[in-house]
Amino acid sequence: MTDDDPRARSGEIGPAEWLAMNRTGSFDWDLDTGSIDADESGLLVFGVSPDSFDGCPETLVARLDPEERVKLRGVVREAVKSGAASYTAHFPIPQDDGPPHWTHVQARILRSPDGRARRIVGVVRDTTAEVMHFAFVRDLEKRREVQTNIVERTTNALSRAVTVDDVTAALTGPGGLARLGADGLALGLVENGSLNIIALSGESLDVLDGFRNRRLDRRLDRRLPLAEAVLSGRPRFVSSFTSLGREFPELAPYLPRLDFRAACYLPLVAQARSLGGMALFYRGRTSFNPDERNLALGLAAIVAQSLQRAMLFDEERELATGLQAAMLPRRIPEITGGEIAVRYHAAWSGRQVGGDWYDVIPLPRSRVGIVVGDVQGHDTHAAAIMGQLRIALRAYAGEGHAPSTVLARASRFLAELDTNRFATCTYAQVDLASGTLRAVRAGHLDPLIRHNDGRVGQPKLRGGLPLGLATVFGDEEFPETRLDLVPGETLVLCTDGLVEQPDSDISSGLTALAEAIASGPPQAEALADHLSDRLWERWGSGDDVALLVLRRSPDPGTPKAPRIHQYIHQADPQGLSDARAAVGQALRDWGMRELADDAELLTGELLVNVLLHTEGGAVLTLEVLPEPVRRVRLSVQDRSSAWPRRRTPGEAATSGRGLLLLDALASRWGVEPRGEGKAVWCEIGPVRVPADTAPGGG
Repeated sequence: MTDDDPRARSGEIGPAEWLAMNRTGSFDWDLDTGSIDADESGLLVFGVSPDSFDGCPETLVARLDPEERVKLRGVVREAVKSGAASYTAHFPIPQDDGPPHWTHVQARILRSPDGRARRIVGVVRDTTAEVMHFAFVRDLEKRREVQTNIVERTTNALSRAVTVDDVTAALTGPGGLARLGADGLALGLVENGSLNIIALSGESLDVLDGFRNRRLDRRLDRRLPLAEAVLSGRPRFVSSFTSLGREFPELAPYLPRLDFRAACYLPLVAQARSLGGMALFYRGRTSFNPDERNLALGLAAIVAQSLQRAMLFDEERELATGLQAAMLPRRIPEITGGEIAVRYHAAWSGRQVGGDWYDVIPLPRSRVGIVVGDVQGHDTHAAAIMGQLRIALRAYAGEGHAPSTVLARASRFLAELDTNRFATCTYAQVDLASGTLRAVRAGHLDPLIRHNDGRVGQPKLRGGLPLGLATVFGDEEFPETRLDLVPGETLVLCTDGLVEQPDSDISSGLTALAEAIASGPPQAEALADHLSDRLWERWGSGDDVALLVLRRSPDPGTPKAPRIHQYIHQADPQGLSDARAAVGQALRDWGMRELADDAELLTGELLVNVLLHTEGGAVLTLEVLPEPVRRVRLSVQDRSSAWPRRRTPGEAATSGRGLLLLDALASRWGVEPRGEGKAVWCEIGPVRVPADTAPGGG
């Protein structure tokens, strides 16, 4: 535009000036002659001086890197050959004094009627500012995405943390440091005037172990950066460990051994309460921009809130479990003729405490009462009711009442408390001298018995309504069931938390419990530990669990007079066959093989008579009488007072020959009264051996 141009006189700016102001120029490339004409603005974009430009296309792109020139030629050649009407290209042009300038070309191809390319006209524009802005925005978005991921992942991990140990595990466990975007972490809590370092995670941080449990007072801890941050309530961002060592001389000897370049020390404050401090360490960072500082402060706030929630949870849990423990017996009395083990396990769900309980009650005439029960609900109210009910039931049992009376009175007591709660329980009076149990059940699980041959049975107790409900509905009947524990057998009582889970039915839980009992050790304490390890670990213990294991002392006899006992349930036909086999095997093991066949036959006859003509099961005892002339004694005890009578069976009769077999095979036999029932016994033999020969001698 010349001075004579009216636009110049009026101050108006023409198209060329607009293009130049926006670092945009134009070019016209004559393909027939091979020359290119570019305006001054276009030449400046390519970095070519207008005075030295010779109109050659190669001169225009001379500053480009060889690879970029080849790429640009390829774009133009492809557009011309393909018949395209236009093309675009974007490439950097190196500069002598800085980063390259980015250039954008947009061109149109002019063709003759026959389609041959004649000219290329277009514009060239400097896009460096746009590219830099785009790179800045992209980098900013990437950093913000990283920071958002750090916050989201940390929040998600800590949202599942319930206890302080859970919070620590989330921060220091697998992936913990990666979630925080850090290479090392130290976490400390204020406890009783001390800063207790509860977690260190990251390579080389073990050198700081010596700073655990430091007193929080101005004389000492102002010389440590984490404690100083806790006391002042202000974060500290460290970009130089050298300057940090000068400010904290006590820490200086340890800093060269830390494999980090930067750190931030953050106070953990929640609801105006200083909980502790957190230090984050970094290897690849030497400074903290405002976004990174805000991220660190945000992480500290998230951790502080999680710790506050977890600390409150732990305090409530400790209070609840302490209350529960105070309600349970402090000491289990020693018993004669057996061993008892008890276990209580609080639910992992924490502050909710249940009403599960156990008790062992000394009774008159050397008997003992055992009980396992569960009060409805999972709260401190349930635990309080459990304590009152346990004491009341213990008092009723100690007065010597029958088991049915004990539960009837306990039900009435619970109903009179007017708590709208009920309770289930199983209670039994045990005479370990005779092995007799008188058991009652109030809406609770049946017990399980481990027999000497390894089988586990579940005797069915006739049951009544749960305690409390039985009184409300006017049905305080709790029928007794008699069980017999032979020497060496084990009784297991538990609450439903050991066998019942939300995602499975109770039958599968009972099956798992029976399998665990069968595979466990015989001793009561060892078996209780075995069940705890196997089942609490398997189920996760989502509910409170009370467990009681009672074992009657085994009666092996002596080396010269061995003895076995076995209980045969009336509803267990396989038990008869197992008993016959056990008798035969025992005699062969004791070196009395010649008596095994007769003993097996007599065992079957005695047991069949009991199982067919009496109520309930039978206790079989096989023993060797310790005499120089040895005899084998078989005894079958039942609960019936009716004595066997001799009959004269006809030729076609299918029964009535049992006593005839006794007469034929036994050297002598008889009947003795035993408690409420009787015992039919017989002896076979003798086997003449030297007096000093032991039965196991073969």
